[in-house]
Amino acid sequence: MTNYTQGIHTVYHHRYHIVWITKYRYRVLQGELRLRARTLIAQVAEELDIKIVNGVLSADHIHIFASIPPHVSVSDFVKMAKGRSSRKIQQEFPNLRKRYWGRHFWARGFFSSTSGNVTDEIINNYINNHLEAHKCNNEDNLSLD
Repeated sequence: MTNYTQGIHTVYHHRYHIVWITKYRYRVLQGELRLRARTLIAQVAEELDIKIVNGVLSADHIHIFASIPPHVSVSDFVKMAKGRSSRKIQQEFPNLRKRYWGRHFWARGFFSSTSGNVTDEIINNYINNHLEAHKCNNEDNLSLD
């Protein structure tokens, strides 16, 4: 059984696979810069009460597998993580200014997908059986058919 996370008024199991890349896919996430990016992203996650389950920094992109609470949108987390890390990295590593003259360290956008222990089929079966188990009228069915 999956361990659900409990908030004050919520119980959830939200897992997201998130990926974003450096601008122009320059392979700059190495050495001290790589460690600093990792630290900055972890700080943002901690501030937002996001648990990073797993992650890896490649030379030109980042993969994060995270548990994000329902009150935080994935895009807000990515926006904060990319924004703060970009600003701090460019302040602390001035040699990057030659490559990233437009003050953007990360490329636009990101990839995200959800992961969970419940498939669409299981949810549909649960909903269909729930109607039968509680002897609901067909009028109670919210189907958009």
